[in-house]
Amino acid sequence: MKILLSNDDGYLAPGLNILAAHLSKIADITVVAPERNRSGASNSLTLDRPLSVKQAANGFFYVNGTPTDCVHIALTGLMQEMPDMVISGINDGANMGDDTIYSGTVAAATEGYLLGIPSFAISMSQHQAQHFETAAKIVVDLVHQYNHSEFTEPTLLNVNVPDVPLEAIKGKKITRLGKRHKAEPVIQLQTPRGETVYWVGAAGQPNDGGEGTDFHAVAEGYVSISPIQVDLTKHTQIATLQQWLQGQQ
Repeated sequence: MKILLSNDDGYLAPGLNILAAHLSKIADITVVAPERNRSGASNSLTLDRPLSVKQAANGFFYVNGTPTDCVHIALTGLMQEMPDMVISGINDGANMGDDTIYSGTVAAATEGYLLGIPSFAISMSQHQAQHFETAAKIVVDLVHQYNHSEFTEPTLLNVNVPDVPLEAIKGKKITRLGKRHKAEPVIQLQTPRGETVYWVGAAGQPNDGGEGTDFHAVAEGYVSISPIQVDLTKHTQIATLQQWLQGQQ
């Protein structure tokens, strides 16, 4: 089995290195990741300049671009054969609910999915996580389970793992994405030169975080597995808008 690994925390991130060590026992892995932390890069592609690909002493490739750049370059030019799976992570921090819109971790997996490859995005439940080993072992189990499944089309899974020892994990749950309250206001500061600068405020707390959501599962000690998609069409409004448009004519 061939697996492409990427992330958004950079090729030196502990989560990526721990995941690579575990998956290399069951698969032929290729790692292509950003040269630095690109959290929040979402699905952006770098189109205004060429990108360089370098190889670290441990064999990892790193790119001076976004997570999406990394997977796109790997799948459309760098790798000689298409992988069987793309896995992004392990992210140092959660990607639940609305976070997935901005997440570079999810974006890297999404790029694999858009190119027809089963893809997983893996995240820890909090920043400065201590139990990447837990998530890595769960990913190995998920890969084995997926390989023995009968999916008829590529799947894009967003996985969030509680930051606890493996024996404290209560199980896995299939969930939907929850929703957050709106983000905290930006933080306005003055530089020594008198310029006004802004730090983006913290994400809002869960608003829709009840049973069945990713927020609820992780809070209860379960691994959250959310199937996600890329279709942004709001299908329920098509008929209403058709009637509205006809009324304007």
